[in-house]
Amino acid sequence: MTVTFEDDITQHLYRLQCFARRLAGNRSFADDLVQETMLRALVHADQFEPGTNLQAWLMTILRNAYFSEKRRARRLTYFDTEAAAAIPAPGGQQEWAAQMRDVAHRFDHLPATQQQALLLVGAQGFSYDRAAAMAGCAVGTMKSRVSRARQQLCSLLDAGEAASQSELSQECDVAPRESDAVAVGT
Repeated sequence: MTVTFEDDITQHLYRLQCFARRLAGNRSFADDLVQETMLRALVHADQFEPGTNLQAWLMTILRNAYFSEKRRARRLTYFDTEAAAAIPAPGGQQEWAAQMRDVAHRFDHLPATQQQALLLVGAQGFSYDRAAAMAGCAVGTMKSRVSRARQQLCSLLDAGEAASQSELSQECDVAPRESDAVAVGT
C-alpha cells in the first residue's frame, strides 16, 4: 500500500492542532488555522521537497497563516456609532471657497479706482501714504476710495445674500399646482 501526500499531512494533524491552540489561544480560531494550513499545504503540495521535514513545513505554513490573519484583523476594527458621533466633523472648506468666489464676483463690479484702492491697502497691506503714492493721488482721496469700496462691497454682498435667501424662500413656498390636487383625488 502506498502512502500519499494527503496521508502524510494527516499524520501531523494533532501536532498542528496543539501548535495552533498555543498560538491562537482560542479553540475556534485554532481550528480555522489548522484548516487553512491543510488547505494551503494541499494547494501548494508541488512546492514541498520530498525527503525534507514535512512537520516543519506544515508548522511554517500554520505560523504564516496566523500572522497573516493577525495583520488582517489589525486592519479591521469594530465600528462604534456612539464614538463616531462624538468625533467632530471637519470644517466646511467648500463654504470658504464659495464665499471667496462670491466676494471675487462682487469685487469685479466695483469701479477700477476702488478695486485698486482695496487691493493696495486691504489685500497687499500698504499704508495709505504708500498706496496714494503708487496710485498717484492724495492720501485723503485714497482713504475715501478705500472707505467707499468697502461700503459698496459690503452692500453688494448683502444684496447678493438677500437675493439668494429670497430665491430659497420662493422655492420652499411654492403653492401646490392644480394637477397635484387631481392626483390626490380632491
